[in-house]
Amino acid sequence: MTNTQIDYDRVRELAVSYREDMVRFLRDLIRIGGESCGEEGKSKRIKEEMEKLGFDRAEIDPLGNVLGWMGTGKRLIAFDGHIDTVGIGEISNWKFDPYEGYENETEIGGRGASDQLGGIVSAVYGARMAKDLGLLSDEYQMLVTGTVQEEDCDGMCWLYIIEKSGIRPEFVVSTEPTNMHVYRGHRGRMEIRVDVLGISCHGSAPERGENAIYKMADIIKEVEQLNERLHYDAFLGKGTVTVSQIFYTSPSRCAVADSCAISLDRRLTDGETYLSALKEIEDLPSVKKWGAKVSMYKYDRPSWTGEIYVQDCYFPTWVIPEDAPQTKALVKAYTTLYGAPKVDKWTFSTNGVAIMGRHGIPTIGLGPGKEEQAHAPNEITWKEDLVRCAAIYSVMPTLYMDITREDNA
Repeated sequence: MTNTQIDYDRVRELAVSYREDMVRFLRDLIRIGGESCGEEGKSKRIKEEMEKLGFDRAEIDPLGNVLGWMGTGKRLIAFDGHIDTVGIGEISNWKFDPYEGYENETEIGGRGASDQLGGIVSAVYGARMAKDLGLLSDEYQMLVTGTVQEEDCDGMCWLYIIEKSGIRPEFVVSTEPTNMHVYRGHRGRMEIRVDVLGISCHGSAPERGENAIYKMADIIKEVEQLNERLHYDAFLGKGTVTVSQIFYTSPSRCAVADSCAISLDRRLTDGETYLSALKEIEDLPSVKKWGAKVSMYKYDRPSWTGEIYVQDCYFPTWVIPEDAPQTKALVKAYTTLYGAPKVDKWTFSTNGVAIMGRHGIPTIGLGPGKEEQAHAPNEITWKEDLVRCAAIYSVMPTLYMDITREDNA
């Protein structure tokens, strides 16, 4: 099928006709709630919606991801949305119940509205629309994934899908919020721990011991200075490092601390690796002076099913070219339906760190909602975004097939 056979007016009309169904589905998911490792209710609710909409197959894998298959072709195109959310934080900052949420003529409020339950809603309905429109050919099938534990450990869910379940799509569309732009990459990140030891003594005579907190204070100041001189990339921007947590041990509040540790959030721009980032910390003068230990965290938290898939807390940088067929197909679908989009990048990290960052599977992004709403109180998304994303998702695979045929001609 070629793009000239797609009735784009019909695509837009069909997307609008599903608007209220998408709104109800999203509000259900918000009400269910579920942070990382607590997504069971949402996994089951999404599977139920997929079955109601006539997906050819819907299942929940051993990790708790929900997978919905539409079509029978050999070439697999996936649309991913993580279904866990962060917590609500300080409840007094919310102007409405974060789980009951609200809606008005244009908006839907609630925890996860933008980050990123709206994305999975649009993807589920986009696949249904592709079926309604007769766009599913024997050439490809669509896989919609509602993935777990992304907020805890972005990408681990997809490492499981690829490495454990043996599912490897030709490419993946991430439905994380993109401010309704097309995003083609983002910085990577890693979670670093620094430990330093001291010697405890009675707090009345601190000179008898070695205060680990004081040692760590020297290291923290040098970490702050390191952030100012990290590498800059023209597209992805600057690498960053910041102290995110601090821990200590002491025999009592009347004693000198005998150990101190910090967690570092390290954002990696293009050209930086986990090895170079670790070495930068190891080479800090105070780290050397105090014999501090520098290490990378591991993630081993059980999913809601009890399954554990261990990984290092390293999440690689990735960028897909602006002239890649996946980018061109998504931009063409968007432009034909609603006008030319801005092509940009995420500020935060996504499951793309595993899909493309670790496994080299091309990944491109478009999702309802705004980045600025992620993890913030009074989170909202927009009904029009749900409609437009579903429409774009429904036609994008067909346009991609056209583009790859032209490129190979």
